[in-house]
Amino acid sequence: MIKLINVHKAFNGKQVLKGFNLKIERGESFVIIGQSGIGKTVALRHIAGLVEPDSGDVLIDGVKMSGASSETRKKLREKMGVLFQSGALISWMTVAENVALPLAEHRLYPKSQIDDMVDEKLRLLQLFDARNKIPAELSGGMKKRVALARALMKSPEIILYDEPTTGLDPVMSSVINDLIRQMQHDFNVTSLVVTHDMKSAFHVGDRIGMLYDGVLVQCDTPDGIKNSTNQVVQQFINGSLEGPIKVVD
Repeated sequence: MIKLINVHKAFNGKQVLKGFNLKIERGESFVIIGQSGIGKTVALRHIAGLVEPDSGDVLIDGVKMSGASSETRKKLREKMGVLFQSGALISWMTVAENVALPLAEHRLYPKSQIDDMVDEKLRLLQLFDARNKIPAELSGGMKKRVALARALMKSPEIILYDEPTTGLDPVMSSVINDLIRQMQHDFNVTSLVVTHDMKSAFHVGDRIGMLYDGVLVQCDTPDGIKNSTNQVVQQFINGSLEGPIKVVD
């Protein structure tokens, strides 16, 4: 469903991705772990078509996103929902208006039908009572759930999650982790989760890839990652100061 082949990307002369390869099967939940600032979100942005690789290819369902025309890029994005780290809710809109936005701005359905679809998603994520609130009135966990409801509005085949548990308490993090799995199982969604939260990674990932020095140094099941003999992987998942990983400048 998602394939990155030998992707290279640099910003201001600093090489971030150095021959990055990734293959995610349809319906799989794949997690990319690694230090903050190491390039996890850059990889996600390539998949969403927000960043072009300097070299290499990005394919979505067998179609090239990299170098694609604006029309092809638009069609590929129609397959995707994105949960941004901040939630990216519009502050002056109500919860219901934020969730309706992907359909309302393109007038894809009559307003009454969109309202029904919004209510369905809000009930699914236990947000119906908050439909008339604005983002400033919501907790961090509620904002994440509203953003997820919005991402689901166009019934995406792929959902990209950028640090979905950042800033949340442990209980709300567990709620979000369960929702990620629920979306995968209920709708056969292909999921890519970018995180440095190891508890989340082990909960939601069918496979986990460790990003280090511009490449995935290991891709494996959660148990395979826990029992890895790779020093980089072991240092990261255990939060050790001793090992090859140094603080990113």
